[in-house]
Amino acid sequence: MPITTDHDALLASCASLLSAAEALHAATRAAVAQMLAPDGRVDAERVEAHQFAAHGFAWQATYVEALRQTLSWAGRLAASGRLGAAEAAMLQLGFAEYGAQLAGGIAMSQTETVRPSDMGVAADVVAAFAAEPALARLSQLPALETARRVLAGELAEGRFGTLALDDDILEATREQFLRFAASEVAPHAPGWHARDELIPLQLVQKLADMGVFGLTIPEEYGGTGLGKVAMCLVSEALSGGYIGVGSLGTRSEIAGELIRLGGTEEQKERWLPRLASGEILPTAVFTEPNTGSDLGSLRTRAVRDGDVYRVHGAKTWITHGARSDLMTLLVRTDPQAEGYRGLSMLLAEKPRGSDADPFPAPGMSGTEIPVLGYRGMKEYEISFDGFEVPVSGLLGGVEGQGFKQLMETFESARIQTAARALGVAQNALELGLSYAQSRAQFGKAILAFPRVHAKLAFMATETMMARQLSYFAARQKDDDRRCDIEAGMAKLLAARVAFSNADCALQIHGGNGYALEYPISRVLCDARILSIFEGAAEIQAQVIARGLLGRSN
Repeated sequence: MPITTDHDALLASCASLLSAAEALHAATRAAVAQMLAPDGRVDAERVEAHQFAAHGFAWQATYVEALRQTLSWAGRLAASGRLGAAEAAMLQLGFAEYGAQLAGGIAMSQTETVRPSDMGVAADVVAAFAAEPALARLSQLPALETARRVLAGELAEGRFGTLALDDDILEATREQFLRFAASEVAPHAPGWHARDELIPLQLVQKLADMGVFGLTIPEEYGGTGLGKVAMCLVSEALSGGYIGVGSLGTRSEIAGELIRLGGTEEQKERWLPRLASGEILPTAVFTEPNTGSDLGSLRTRAVRDGDVYRVHGAKTWITHGARSDLMTLLVRTDPQAEGYRGLSMLLAEKPRGSDADPFPAPGMSGTEIPVLGYRGMKEYEISFDGFEVPVSGLLGGVEGQGFKQLMETFESARIQTAARALGVAQNALELGLSYAQSRAQFGKAILAFPRVHAKLAFMATETMMARQLSYFAARQKDDDRRCDIEAGMAKLLAARVAFSNADCALQIHGGNGYALEYPISRVLCDARILSIFEGAAEIQAQVIARGLLGRSN
């Protein structure tokens, strides 16, 4: 079925607005570069002094890339006759809103709105973008109101937009895990959260049998080798049931990537098949109490003593730490080397703990950190006092490579976190929609009220935009292209969308949303962590800004 004339006009207007946004971004880049890199090299002191502008530049870049990928998605649908009412409404609402924010201000947080003038952009440049005819066409009030009503109607019928995966295996994988999450995860999530208990091992085994832990591990090492897009779809589907279940595969993804990229052949043959099968449950042991994202200040040390390293120090925010069998443990093996140069990664095997004795290994102890949400695996502080790791556990067999090895995993980790955020965002959207359909006030379902269906329409729109940005980053990774900036953008935007959706869905519930008996209260707590872990939003914006300024135009 050919696309309609209205769709042609809509796509053309969006293409014009994207071109104008790209021009605005180019002007912003020049202005920010003058602030942060006047001699062509990014100056760390200037970045800190002008942090607001630097981070605003990262957010602006994220918006422009989201628009680019959203238009690409809509174009693929249109070319195959699949650009329907829901997708067209999302396209209009997304471009109109993001266009308005690019001109008037982007919310980096609840208290920080960055405007072009904050980034040194000349007033005439901003005025030219704001006067772009395509923005005016897309922002006409009657058209926006129609798009909101149409999209709300589509959502009410269960149509949340075609993803345009264009791959039968990926489509089947997604459907399989959506069904599994609906039947095996979502009904139990409220109880797991309320009782603050570990996800049952029986469910972990089911996930292992379905290949969750070996999705991106090559087939020759026992995995399925499906790639990062498949990882996104599985993580999103499972996280839509419960973020704790969607996050079970994260540790296997990190450990598998570390070993696949940095391990010796012996280490790959020993660990990768066992990770893929779920026989081994890993945990990432990187963060320290007073270092946070400043890994160059890491103090946990590993001293070689014959055929073993003896580890001393403390780690914190260790997810699934007690029940894990293998730690990817970042330590300082050279106390004389400054910053990152003395860091090494150890593959540290340990006995699996129990509730009664969470850390039964000699030289190792730990305590649980109670948390608001993101339960199911539990968080721990861990202390090491002479804990032994065989020298054969040194990743790659060479000291001093730990930071480099860890950096090589960040693209995948951030893409996976973006996918988890998408699952939470979709869950919040569906909870808000269901309540709006069933809750009647003044003689009709509250979905009929403009402030309610407008919320839901933009929640669906922004979820799709973040989804397309995340899938783009995953495709880049699957094609072996550098995507550190794109992965960071995906994580930055998807995390914000998850919390925004959860907050809006709770608002739609009114007072009931604050009651523990309604799932949205848990989802709000789960969503809040997403802009903190795997690089807080501020750190993420810093990395994106520096990366963009370091790239050639």
